[in-house]
Amino acid sequence: MELRTAKEVTKLQALAYEIKVEQAMVKEVISVSPQITMAEFGEVLRANRISGAPVVEDGRMVGVISIEDLIKSLEAGEMSALVGDRMTSHPETLYADKPLVHAVSKFSKLRFGRFPVVNQEGDLVGIITPGDVARAVLRRLEVDYHEEEIHRYRASHIFEDIIADDIALVFGYRVAAGDISLAGEASSGLKRTLGRLGIHPSVIRRVSVATYEAEMNVVIFTDGGEIVAEVRPERIKIEVLDKGPGIADIEQAMQPGFSTAPAWVQEMGFGAGMGLPNIHACSDKMQLDSTVGVGTHLEIIIYLDEK
Repeated sequence: MELRTAKEVTKLQALAYEIKVEQAMVKEVISVSPQITMAEFGEVLRANRISGAPVVEDGRMVGVISIEDLIKSLEAGEMSALVGDRMTSHPETLYADKPLVHAVSKFSKLRFGRFPVVNQEGDLVGIITPGDVARAVLRRLEVDYHEEEIHRYRASHIFEDIIADDIALVFGYRVAAGDISLAGEASSGLKRTLGRLGIHPSVIRRVSVATYEAEMNVVIFTDGGEIVAEVRPERIKIEVLDKGPGIADIEQAMQPGFSTAPAWVQEMGFGAGMGLPNIHACSDKMQLDSTVGVGTHLEIIIYLDEK
């Protein structure tokens, strides 16, 4: 998911990071057995007005079958063929507990009409289509509209009752290496904290997206690190420090689409090569320093001047 330029983090883009896949998916999944014929599969599609279904055997998902597969069987005069012989085995899936941005990215990249949704154990728990993504975002927009209207003021009011020559609130978060199941906790915690402080929603969106992308980079590519957010009356500074391999070529790493993520990470919907470009797009200022074999220091500045 690409963010084009600074201060263009719209509510829609931010929601893709905030909403979980499980909040958008359809839980009641119509599935079929690999032992039924393509003709019988066609009746399932017609009766339920759907365009595809997971194929399940003994409670486990073994593939997916679509209306495109049905059309091919019809054209070949092979409607008596079994679904198990026509399905796509080892299908692309989405994890239920991951941000909706992973679904947006996969739909954009692969152009599929649906994805099965699984839990961390690999069990089928739902299915999601582009329409489900749109409906989830629209529902959330409706719920959030009045709250955002209430908060349309400068965040400097946080400090109005504090008398001091210099004021800063500092929040620190540890980020563990390699544990994708915990990825996003730091950015979510910071987002909630800023919301309770009354920071303008548009600022929070930019902070949330930038911090999430930085946190994912620490989890995937490093030996762990920390995120420190410093809130002052005029700006928020986020520092991300990690121990790890470092970045050999920062200019190349900043190119959209460039990624060194291993295949297993990309299969999970991460490592698309948009992390650093998205961070840069969200920032008013960004400084990235890295030493190969030592680690990386990323500094992000976002000003609190939203009207």
